[in-house]
Amino acid sequence: MAAYSHRMVPEIFQTFWAAMAAGEFITDATAAAGTFTKQGSRWLTACGGVRPRRGRNLKGRCLTFAEREEIAVGIAAGHSIRTIARTLTRSPSTISREITRNRETSGRYRARSAHAAAYHRASRPKPAKLATNATLRENVEKSLTLRHSPEQIAGRLRHEFPDDPQMRVSTETIYQSLYQPWRGGLEHNLTRSLRTGRRLRRPSRKVGQRKNRIPDMTNIADRPKYVKNRAVPGHWEGDLIVGKRNLSAIGTLVERASGMVMLVHLPDGYKPEYTAPALSEQLGTLPMLLRRTLTWDQGMEMRDWKTVRAATGIDIYFCDPHSPWQRGSNENANGILRQYFPKGSDLSVHSKTDLERVARELNQRPRKRLEFRTPIEEMERLLLR
Repeated sequence: MAAYSHRMVPEIFQTFWAAMAAGEFITDATAAAGTFTKQGSRWLTACGGVRPRRGRNLKGRCLTFAEREEIAVGIAAGHSIRTIARTLTRSPSTISREITRNRETSGRYRARSAHAAAYHRASRPKPAKLATNATLRENVEKSLTLRHSPEQIAGRLRHEFPDDPQMRVSTETIYQSLYQPWRGGLEHNLTRSLRTGRRLRRPSRKVGQRKNRIPDMTNIADRPKYVKNRAVPGHWEGDLIVGKRNLSAIGTLVERASGMVMLVHLPDGYKPEYTAPALSEQLGTLPMLLRRTLTWDQGMEMRDWKTVRAATGIDIYFCDPHSPWQRGSNENANGILRQYFPKGSDLSVHSKTDLERVARELNQRPRKRLEFRTPIEEMERLLLR
């Protein structure tokens, strides 16, 4: 079974998985559980991306976390088992058994580690069918190596063994055996044979369940069609380049027709409350003629996009998830910018003057698609024609 820290409170773990099952993003799920995003990532990795079976419910006749805290306090105060039991209105044998079963290897009883140990003991997952049926397991493994999907394998088994229930397995059982190897059954490296090749399963969400990161956003499909032909200046693409450990960032803006670059200084970080005013200030330096549209990805830094639109008058559109080609000019510019701001570096050390110098250099570079005119020259040409 997957290993968890003895400091983990099961209620926090359950809250996290309930939020993930409800369609929340990991950032929102960890916030609901009162823990860190990095901790949520560890839980996902430990579970293979699959919510573990909970087994018996700890509520009711089982000791609660609050009761275990009372036991720990009573032990520290030197109270007898009978005194602790009387305080909790529990049987002395229950308290004695709890201390014996769930104390740490050092002999010390801690409420948090005891509660976690009880939770995982209560789960008692039964052996997976693929772990106990060698013939079925070999058949499934052979089909996986031929790159058959779990759904195809399950359906084919029903077709080949219509009268043998022992040679049946559901699609979900195959997935769980692949992504939860501690349950026994299939080798985890067989996930490479799946179409996605993912070693970590993404929590499934029903249609319409997934929430948009950006409230009331306007999709790129609703952007005027003429923007695509790059004939008129004033249409921008934007994104962030992120620094070491995702702690710093620089906003990047590229004008589609001319390739002109502007960089947004974010000295305090790239949370929405910092990104919106910085972006508004940068776009505000442009004449209204060059504030037509802005296309961004669905990063949370643009949650306050309405503030930017109100301050600048620019119409803002959002790309589809995982579709960087919808902001091709910006993606290309970000690659060039890494010559100045390498990956893994601290971007907060660069001043606004530094960013202006880099943008000026890029805007004076001749571009092949502009017949080797510079972005500044192309912008002047477009405005004067």
